[in-house]
Amino acid sequence: MPERWEIAALLADGSRRALYDYVRRQGRPVGREEAADATEMSRGLAAFHLDKLVEAGLLAARYEAPPGQPRGRGRAPKVYEAVGDGLTLTIPARRYELIAEILADAVAENPAQAGDAAMHRAHERGRDLGQQLREAGADLLGVLAELGFEPHPSEGRVLLHNCPFHALARRHTELVCGLNHRFVAGLVAGLRARDVDTHLVPRPGACCVELSTP
Repeated sequence: MPERWEIAALLADGSRRALYDYVRRQGRPVGREEAADATEMSRGLAAFHLDKLVEAGLLAARYEAPPGQPRGRGRAPKVYEAVGDGLTLTIPARRYELIAEILADAVAENPAQAGDAAMHRAHERGRDLGQQLREAGADLLGVLAELGFEPHPSEGRVLLHNCPFHALARRHTELVCGLNHRFVAGLVAGLRARDVDTHLVPRPGACCVELSTP
């Protein structure tokens, strides 16, 4: 699977973006000829770009007759459908959806004590993710990097240079930093990172969480 910036570069091509947007809007399988006609390009060029989008994981492809078209003899035509929830790219990385899910779950679980429920949910979410990634062989620094924290080991500490919740943390510092701290603590617990502790250490322009290591 390509990196997110590679996918963004792929969609910078006008032809590929037009094809992706068309297939995504249809909500059903789309054949090569239909996609080519809709975007005013040759069938061969459309097929090339559609397959590149499949390689990037933005589209899925299979062979079947499109809806409403009778199936003839021989192999069915190749059709394409969009997969996933789309693509969001921010530099540095931001993960506002994660905070939104934690808060929504907390309000649904305990609207009268949503703040406490959110802290519990944040730790639980981090722990569960850490357990899954530990079983896949991941390590703490790699996971933190993948989540966008930009970890930097430094003399018994791991400094996190990026806050994935930056805009929200500026507006609701106590709440969001508390959720971030609980999430990272849960992540450490799920990964079973020995002798690693998490601390709230606010720093301008960086993540409020710091880790102490052996």
